[in-house]
Amino acid sequence: MQSLEHDERPWGCYDVLLDTNFTKVKLITVAPEQRLSYQSHKHRQEHWTVVKGTLLVVLNNEHKIVCEGESIFIPKGAKHRAWNKLDKVCQFIEVQTGDYFGEDDIVRYEDDYMRSDEFLEFAEREDNSKVWTNEEDNKIHTVGGLTNDKKGSFMKFQKKINKNG
Repeated sequence: MQSLEHDERPWGCYDVLLDTNFTKVKLITVAPEQRLSYQSHKHRQEHWTVVKGTLLVVLNNEHKIVCEGESIFIPKGAKHRAWNKLDKVCQFIEVQTGDYFGEDDIVRYEDDYMRSDEFLEFAEREDNSKVWTNEEDNKIHTVGGLTNDKKGSFMKFQKKINKNG
């Protein structure tokens, strides 16, 4: 089956397999030892079925192991995270139902890649205060002077804080 959309993320990637006004279906690939943000959605619920590997699911602060062939339901508004703690790729099918399926229907509470709502608010305040004046920051896509890649750039952030603090 050909993907309607493919998107690379710091934790892996996803492929949209079906996209209608009443459902969206994705194949989500989580790289070894990576995890998605701890998040919730206002407009959709999700049903995940693991098709390859084993997934640790954090659902409202409870940890659940979901093995290949098993499923878990994520209610609308529930805090949740997919976490691949193993050294092999994990894949699951995500079936979304609700009234809106945009990527902006995500409230992030924790994120390993500096995308949480709290961090982004902080970074925007810092950007507006002109703390980040290094020409290097303007050459790459940054938020608050921090790159948003698998390794992140926390050390760069820490050096700027120490220098300006």
